[in-house]
Amino acid sequence: MATSTFFIPSVNVIGTGALQEAANAMTQHGFRHALIVNDKVLFDIGVVKQVQDLLAENDVQSCVYPGTHPNPTTRNVREGLEILKKNACDCVISLGGGSPHDCAKGIALLATNGGKIEDYEGLDRSAKPQLPLISINTTAGTASEMTRFCIITDEDRHIKMAIVDKNVTPLMSVNDPHLMAGMPKGLTAATGMDALTHAIEAYVSSAATPITDACALKAVTMITDSLRIAVNDGTDIPARENMAYAQFLAGMAFNNASLGYVHAMAHQLGGFYDLPHGVCNAVLLPFVQEYNARVVSHRLKEIAAAMHIDVASMSDEEGAKACISAIRQLARDVGIPAGLRDLKVREEDFNTLATNALNDACALTNPIQGSHQDVVNIFKAAL
Repeated sequence: MATSTFFIPSVNVIGTGALQEAANAMTQHGFRHALIVNDKVLFDIGVVKQVQDLLAENDVQSCVYPGTHPNPTTRNVREGLEILKKNACDCVISLGGGSPHDCAKGIALLATNGGKIEDYEGLDRSAKPQLPLISINTTAGTASEMTRFCIITDEDRHIKMAIVDKNVTPLMSVNDPHLMAGMPKGLTAATGMDALTHAIEAYVSSAATPITDACALKAVTMITDSLRIAVNDGTDIPARENMAYAQFLAGMAFNNASLGYVHAMAHQLGGFYDLPHGVCNAVLLPFVQEYNARVVSHRLKEIAAAMHIDVASMSDEEGAKACISAIRQLARDVGIPAGLRDLKVREEDFNTLATNALNDACALTNPIQGSHQDVVNIFKAAL
């Protein structure tokens, strides 16, 4: 087995009361002025004010960048950086789901490294650690609060850039299920299926290790057990807490084993059509695994077992089919669209989307390195 390196934030606080513990820790670090990166929804419903008040009680001043787009853009990063510099902030807090976390990573990275965020597309392109980042999570899916992945939409090229850099790993991640209780059903479903995709892609990844395998399989089981409940009753705190742990475990898996064609393709759909990332992943996931099954059917069978399917008497091929069927059933149960046509994706764009997908950093660890036509064919199957 080749040498592997395991990346994770220094401190990770999960569970009820996590937010208060994080505020106390910030004081201990000596931070005095934070830039809070979030989106308009969290700003409008008062969650940002709640965090600002908590920081003030701990003698930490704060200013706010509330303009993060659902698919954060190069412009968002520039705007947030201007506010950070103007207020001489010594740390960044991201508040929300994957979008604010990724935007904040871009801002914090440029604050110390300079240049444009486009300069850092790819693997480990930065020279210096970013400004300290504390990521407070309000969704259960992306795991961006604890990963070295930063996905930013390049508005000029209409693509999502994958920035995979150890220096964008947050200093601290915070997952308090009470902050997730207000998530609407659609967002709960999309982010939960995103977490499932992280776990499955990490498990079949060519860079998987025994550590990432353990994290991925446990995440699959917890998502199978809790996602339907969390979607149907957002106030069910045990289900929310289980999803918080599950998405974190899935993050531990893919942060170190990376991902595959589902994410490489979903990034292009998000950048090209401005579609929600979790929904794109959920639609593509079974089709990519059907393609991968020719070389990882045994791994997919093991995922089926983690989804509580009795695979003892099944062949690897039968187990893989059972896994893909269970993925589709879970997606249906939580209201995910059946195909890309429902998302207004156009077949005439598939050549361009496939070209860009094969250039995405996530494609490198897919268990099969396919051709351009292979990727086009997966897009067609998913219509």
